[in-house]
Parts: sequence; structure tokens; C-alpha cells
Amino acid sequence: MTREFEGKTEKDAIDAAISELGLERDEFDVEIVDTQKSGLFGMSKKVRIRVHTSSDYAPVNDTQPENDFEHGIIDFVAGMIERMGYTAEIVIKYREPAKLCLRIDSESSGILIGRKGQNLDALQLLANVVAGRLYGDEIKVILDTENYRSRREESLVRLAHQVGDQVLREKGSRLLAPMNPFERRLIHTSLTDIENIATKSEGEGLYKQVRVYYRGAGQ
Repeated sequence: MTREFEGKTEKDAIDAAISELGLERDEFDVEIVDTQKSGLFGMSKKVRIRVHTSSDYAPVNDTQPENDFEHGIIDFVAGMIERMGYTAEIVIKYREPAKLCLRIDSESSGILIGRKGQNLDALQLLANVVAGRLYGDEIKVILDTENYRSRREESLVRLAHQVGDQVLREKGSRLLAPMNPFERRLIHTSLTDIENIATKSEGEGLYKQVRVYYRGAGQ
């Protein structure tokens, strides 16, 4: 099931989803669909989210691989984690057309996530390289553990709004910490409709920085 909810903040929108759907927070994934600001200095804010419950994907008990592709990717990820010196169980979190999400259950989840998700991103990048070389690039592989992807997305949207408000007040600019392409795109999208605010990526390589800057009159 997919539903959309709105609130003044992403927390308000998530709370509305929890109340209406009667679910716990860890029973659904959140996708930030849109953020809007209006009024004087853009201080009135509205956040729209899209909620995905388990019924959007494969059945909840269908967590085991069902074909050679899934077996191969799961074996690869499990093998990589084992070579890192940790143990984990890899199960199917959900399936979508051209997308497969694997959930890593491990007592070492914090280490596997790494600082700002860099270890998890590295594992995911390798899994997609293997998927592309051995099985074609039709299916994108996503790795998650402890619902890190949803939690990180929510924290980045909050960060974008906080930094955007600060830049509006100070009429200056802020350079954020290096982020992967998905995280940078989330920052850009979260601020794209806010008047007098602009964003751009700076740096080289996979992990670039996003600059949030004021572009009002006289700037």
C-alpha cells in the first residue's frame, strides 16, 4: 500500500501516517516527495511524504531468494561481510520492478553502516558492480540495515531545512559535509522551491559537497 501525507515538518507528516494507518514507525518506509515554503521569507513550510508499507512489495514472509540472480547477490554480500570479519544474515527486504532491496541482519550493523553510511554505500556499490557484470544492469541492488536508509533520508531533509533557514537569515552560504550522489540530490530537491535559496555541488569524485547559498536581490 502506498499513501501520501503532509505536515509542517517531516515528523508531523510521519506522525499523521502512524495515526491514520495504525502502524509503528518501523513498519513502513518513507519517501520525501516534496517540500514547500511560502509566505514572508519562506517561513511557512509544508512537507509531503509517500509511505510504503510491506504490501507494496513482496509478502513479508517472502524473504528468501527465488532465482539465481538473488542467490548470487546474496552470496556475494554475505561473503564480503564475512571477509570483513563479521557475520550477518541477508534476506529480501522488498522487490520492485528493476529493484531489489536486501536487508542485512547483524550484531555489527553499526560497523557495517559506517560513518554516515559510507561502509554500507561501499558494499552497495560493489553489489551493483557484480550485478551489472554477471547478471546485467537491469536490476538495481539496495542494501539496508536497521532501517538506515529511511532514517538517513529523514535526517538529511531536516538538515537541508535547518541550513536553508540559516542561509536566509544570514544572507550568506553554507558548505555541507561530503555526500554521495543520492544524498546530494535529496538536499537539492528539498530546497529547490525555496525562494532566494540555491544549491550547487562542489568538489571531485563520488563524495562531493553541497553549497547552500543566498541568491536574493543584490547578491
